[in-house]
Amino acid sequence: MKKALSQLSEKASLLVKWFAGVGLILMTAIIAWQVFARYVLNDSPAWGEQAALLLMIWYVMLAAAAGVREGFHIRITVLADNLPGRSKRVINLVSHAVVGLFGLAMVWWGVELAHETWEHVIPTLGLSRGYAYVPIPISGLLIFGFALEHVIADIRGKEVSQLWN
Repeated sequence: MKKALSQLSEKASLLVKWFAGVGLILMTAIIAWQVFARYVLNDSPAWGEQAALLLMIWYVMLAAAAGVREGFHIRITVLADNLPGRSKRVINLVSHAVVGLFGLAMVWWGVELAHETWEHVIPTLGLSRGYAYVPIPISGLLIFGFALEHVIADIRGKEVSQLWN
């Protein structure tokens, strides 16, 4: 069971990184098409900017969640790195717990935001504005799960990759 949880977490992180990569490629293609259409064809598509923005919101939010698990997000560790073993563990534990609580806040208020904006329409796409806010609770849930995994690893004195081995 423990090994299955670790594998699920690892696969979820890999999946959102792939989704983010594909989203970045799609956004780049949309922007390239919009620039080409504007300057070469003299007929820029109205939907391009909003579609690229919607994709960017999705892939950035999901990549941020993966960053929590993989540790590639921006953080300042100068204090923790210069503390002795136990103090460093406590600081890391508190840090991961705060990130997890932030993830839960993203779930709570992200659901509310998506719900409140669901009736609003993005005119150029014909889609609900709520779709722009759906990735907030999804990434919040992932952030909470990934931070919880780090908290458990900190308590056991292990790295996340070796947590269930």
